Amino acid sequence: MIQLKRILYPTTALQQSDEALPYAVALARAYGAELMLCHCTEAVPIVADTGWMTARQDVRTAAQLRGLLPACDTPAVKVLLEDGDPAIEIPRLAAEHNADLIVMRSRRRPRAAALLGSTAEAVCRTAPCPVLVTHEAERDWVKSDGNTIALRRILVAHDFSNDAELAFNYGLMLAQEYQAELHLLHVLPFAPVPGLATIPENQASAMHQAARRLQSAVPAETYLWCEVKHAIRCGQPYREILTYADEQQIDLICLGVSGAGFAMRALFGSNADRVLRQAPCPVLITRPLKPLVKPFVKTGEIS
Repeated sequence: MIQLKRILYPTTALQQSDEALPYAVALARAYGAELMLCHCTEAVPIVADTGWMTARQDVRTAAQLRGLLPACDTPAVKVLLEDGDPAIEIPRLAAEHNADLIVMRSRRRPRAAALLGSTAEAVCRTAPCPVLVTHEAERDWVKSDGNTIALRRILVAHDFSNDAELAFNYGLMLAQEYQAELHLLHVLPFAPVPGLATIPENQASAMHQAARRLQSAVPAETYLWCEVKHAIRCGQPYREILTYADEQQIDLICLGVSGAGFAMRALFGSNADRVLRQAPCPVLITRPLKPLVKPFVKTGEIS
């Protein structure tokens, strides 16, 4: 059984509410989890003879972070303030504080800057726990006050790997909690053959086998309380995932990714990268929980 006891919410939006915050608040309330608000500030040079200093003031920053929260029924809150590169510090803080989930906003980048990625993408590659990434101009399923979760359709991209099985477990948990439709999609790396009226025998066999595996992946009792839909498609995985999510008005995409493959292909854009950048809804990148492997000596915490 998956449990959410500690949710880490990193943000740079101190002057106005960040659109991803209602997701963190709603999930913390729903699961009785502690909400850890995190603000990372990179050190900036002021003048050559005085060295480096940080741009933040701890007390003021902590007050601003707390001011973003809804006034009523706020879950247990801890404020974490840190200096350094957010892409490095956020995964480190998640490991140090045993976070079960990171919730963060991703700013969609222009095409010219796409290869550089975003902080959210960098965090997804090294995080010690799953990461829920939201975007601007997407299909929302949490009210702005963080009081209502309207999760109706969940898509799990399943390639029968251990990573995909973890994504399925999270999707199944959320579908059960909110009585949502659970969609399982498997993409075969076959390019459609123009002009053929029938599917080649080898492709048809692969599709039937994949369909049977998708059906067997779902526990029998799931069908008693949840509507489950299976889909097999052919083509490039990220394109088929995005197309399916748009066609079916999916509220949440669950993806399992391995750290090595995700990171090594980052320069050219992995399937996960592309889904993160173009998804019409929030994306949950599931990663196995990893324990803290060495002591950390630096952390700023204001309870």
